[in-house]
Amino acid sequence: QVQLVESGGGSVQPGGSLRLSCVTTGFILEYYTIVWFRQAPGKEREGVSCIHGDDDDTSYADSVKGRFTISRDNSKKTVYLEMNDLKPEDTAQYYCASDLLYNRPCPSLGPGTGDLDFRGKGTLVTVSS
Repeated sequence: QVQLVESGGGSVQPGGSLRLSCVTTGFILEYYTIVWFRQAPGKEREGVSCIHGDDDDTSYADSVKGRFTISRDNSKKTVYLEMNDLKPEDTAQYYCASDLLYNRPCPSLGPGTGDLDFRGKGTLVTVSS
């Protein structure tokens, strides 16, 4: 059974950091592209970061470039999103997702990135002073 379970969210002040984790089961993580999304109330879903399944190439939305880092540990079946210099506009529910298509390219990231077939329930990040 395919599952993605996120954790690591919380409340931080502007300028703070968090590391989100996405633990996967039911498939061989290293073969597949994983995307981190976020959605804030009343706002469009946004593709934030992506790690490609074949070569671990990474990509980022302009809104987080230079502040967020995606990585994976295949032995732990986990994808991480390291978030630094957090801003109030980063407040959102964050979730990881994949469509489990081998060698799928990373999608174009930003507001309106198309959702993928398999996703977790998400973890809430709140950035506020």
